[in-house]
Amino acid sequence: MAKIKITETNGASAKDISDAIGKFLEDRKNEMIAYCGLDCEKCDAYIATKNDDRALREKTAKLWSELNNVAILPEHINCEGCRRDGKKTVFCESLCPIRLCALEKGFETCGGCAELEKCEKIAMVISNNRDALANLRG
Repeated sequence: MAKIKITETNGASAKDISDAIGKFLEDRKNEMIAYCGLDCEKCDAYIATKNDDRALREKTAKLWSELNNVAILPEHINCEGCRRDGKKTVFCESLCPIRLCALEKGFETCGGCAELEKCEKIAMVISNNRDALANLRG
């Protein structure tokens, strides 16, 4: 981890500054957990967008087209995280039933929903990614 040297604190203690930095980093990490519990920073759409990676966009579009039985083009693969301001894939922005449900119910993630354990919408995500449920329980 990089060390930061702070030369002026405007009266704040080192602990206050450390706590503020820690909270900022934790909030940043938390906003990259999708409504479904997946980690957006590990998502190929996010990585392709962040790195402007045409080959990864093409690979992701092909895979998602097959998985969802719908035509998804490489130019549709642009996403900065489904809970952050900025670009999102068309699916994540407008069609994802999990995201739409969480937004409708007013939850930051599905982790706040009492129906999480029995929800059919999120069952496939949780069954295919063991970290998703842990992320939601946070």
